[in-house]
Amino acid sequence: MAATTSGALKARIESLGLNLPVFRDGPREGQACPFVVVTEAVSIGMDSRGNGDYGDPDAGLAIVETATVDLVQNARAKTGAATAANVERYGLAETIAHHLHGRPLPAHPARVTAVRVTDLDRFPIKDNRTRTSITVVIHRQLLASEVTPA
Repeated sequence: MAATTSGALKARIESLGLNLPVFRDGPREGQACPFVVVTEAVSIGMDSRGNGDYGDPDAGLAIVETATVDLVQNARAKTGAATAANVERYGLAETIAHHLHGRPLPAHPARVTAVRVTDLDRFPIKDNRTRTSITVVIHRQLLASEVTPA
């Protein structure tokens, strides 16, 4: 079981067999493309539909966590002195999004009630790399370990 949201997303993406290494917050130095970077807790808010009795201190709290899944790929590869070929795997970001949207995250340590992909943003090519950012909204329980000081 993963210990974090990013770990649960990493487990889900790596289980798809797409041969993509997945990293939390950034790739290791010199990492070859393509790869995925997961950033968890981009924002966290209360899930007003999923919370119970506020008067009960032991009642579970449901939250909505936004995470981003960034797919980084090379755009082109040199094929000759003045020629290049596209090497970007078109549709790969959409494939990842399809396999996240509405699917469970069984590796998450908290109870996850919904996973929604809200959008995909493709950024312009920079340094011969493309980046597509997939925004994922996760409805889940807030764990006591997330709010209790160690």
